[in-house]
Amino acid sequence: MKVRDILNEREVTISFEVFPPKTDDKYAAVEEAAAKIAALRPSFMSVTYGAGGGTSKNTAGIAADLQNKYGTPVLAHLTCVSSTKEHVREMIRVYKEKGIENIMALRGDIPKEGRSIFDYDHASQLIYDIKSQDPEICIGGACYPEGHVECERPSEDIQHLKEKVEAGCDFLTTQMFFDNNTLYNFLYRIREKGIDIPVLPGIMPITNAKQVSRSVALSGATIPQRFRMMVDRFGDNPEQMKQAGVIYATEQIIDLISNGVTHIHVYSMNKPEIAAGIMQSLSHIMD
Repeated sequence: MKVRDILNEREVTISFEVFPPKTDDKYAAVEEAAAKIAALRPSFMSVTYGAGGGTSKNTAGIAADLQNKYGTPVLAHLTCVSSTKEHVREMIRVYKEKGIENIMALRGDIPKEGRSIFDYDHASQLIYDIKSQDPEICIGGACYPEGHVECERPSEDIQHLKEKVEAGCDFLTTQMFFDNNTLYNFLYRIREKGIDIPVLPGIMPITNAKQVSRSVALSGATIPQRFRMMVDRFGDNPEQMKQAGVIYATEQIIDLISNGVTHIHVYSMNKPEIAAGIMQSLSHIMD
């Protein structure tokens, strides 16, 4: 089932993200974790993709299993950094062969060794290429409520977002954020510029203190004082921090739904217990 149809048909949706193993020996463990999350019956699940296709085989395998074994709609990622057009064409063929009809089209992280000459410079080019090859594929894209770290001005970032939408993007998923007002302000700005496709807020449950600095470094997200106090109070106790992190994320989700933002994406990080904690807290809200 296409994600755009799920978003149109259901009032409230919760989706979870898993990432494939980098090595085949860890495939069974990730597959088991993904199956446990699928058993919670999310609206759909997304499966990430290493830059340059480093995990492309495992991305396709786990996504196909989730859909075909467990009946969970899937969104398979595809990045254009370090990818050739031939590689992208092959991955589209593989996904279609496995019955996957949703692709999350991303630029991906620039390799540590720096940029080389790619066939694609921006995600909008990848989106256009996918849509040109198969107009029926449902395509998701990324957006950044606090602005992309490489963009100097918010207006420039929103212009790039418009280019993704014009290229054929069907919906957007945000980078993580920890203050819902950040999202509400972002939605106001992009709607003013005519971007009216669905936007799924990306919620990251922070369940250990070490995640905080890593998450900020990757996303540039602002850490609210309330969140800092939580980490300071519970960060040295793993079980307390896990519970507090799930509650904080759940409270974010409840506030979003209360304010009419009803399609939520959770970065569950291959942790079924985190996904289960959130789903249990939302059990009647999801009815």
